[in-house]
Amino acid sequence: MRSVFGYIATVVMIAITIASCSVVNNALKSGDPNFAYNQALDLYAQEKWDKASTLFEACRHIYVGTQREDSLNFYNARCKFKTHSWDEASTLLNEYRRKFSRSPFIEEAEGMYALCYYYMSPPPERDQTITTQAIIAITEFMSRYPDSEYIPEFNDMLEELTERLMEKSYINAFTYYKIGRYKSAIVAFKNAMKRYPDSHRTEEMMYYSTVSAYKLAANSVESKQLDRYIAMLDHYYTFLAEYPESKYLKELERMAKEARNFIDKNRKTEETI
Repeated sequence: MRSVFGYIATVVMIAITIASCSVVNNALKSGDPNFAYNQALDLYAQEKWDKASTLFEACRHIYVGTQREDSLNFYNARCKFKTHSWDEASTLLNEYRRKFSRSPFIEEAEGMYALCYYYMSPPPERDQTITTQAIIAITEFMSRYPDSEYIPEFNDMLEELTERLMEKSYINAFTYYKIGRYKSAIVAFKNAMKRYPDSHRTEEMMYYSTVSAYKLAANSVESKQLDRYIAMLDHYYTFLAEYPESKYLKELERMAKEARNFIDKNRKTEETI
């Protein structure tokens, strides 16, 4: 019985698809832009986004400069948004918001524009240019429409996107640490902590900064070791003040002891000389 019902459902879906395609083909072949536009509106109302967009695109140039241009461009952009074509939708929505800034659809258009970038934002391991663009777009929307019902949702998105940038800055700095470029790692961790003081990675970044400072000193030529061990102790005491109960403290205390021993030994040598 189930197989019969499944077969019937499949046949119905195929019939609907063929009918929809026929509607689009007939509208395209009619040569009547008004008929095509109305068919597009019908498909749009039925949430057949791809087919509606095909017809909106087909008659788009016909209505440039007319009263329909505004709504046609908005509906077409929304079709792209609904099919998750974020890149194409963002381009259309950006064009729309620049050309139709006084449209009754402008708030929704700018909201969708911001969402496109939010949905295109990649994980922290990848380049975060789009994440920055998403933050700018969302911030601009919130500034222009402070009473929007979507403000709480956009606030949550901003937190998520900012966390993504925080994580990216940590990954970049940690990469320097992993490949042994300790001087670059120290600078990168410092910049990350300065830019994102509320990051949940702060303790880790301070730890790796201190370890980087120790390894930089240990692997330096003799003429630079004294100054670099002194710098390492600065990192250590700053970490100790911030995280006196840290799980990393025992390891860092061992490094700090070696640094102090080196400093004491070299100062005694200088006094003897």
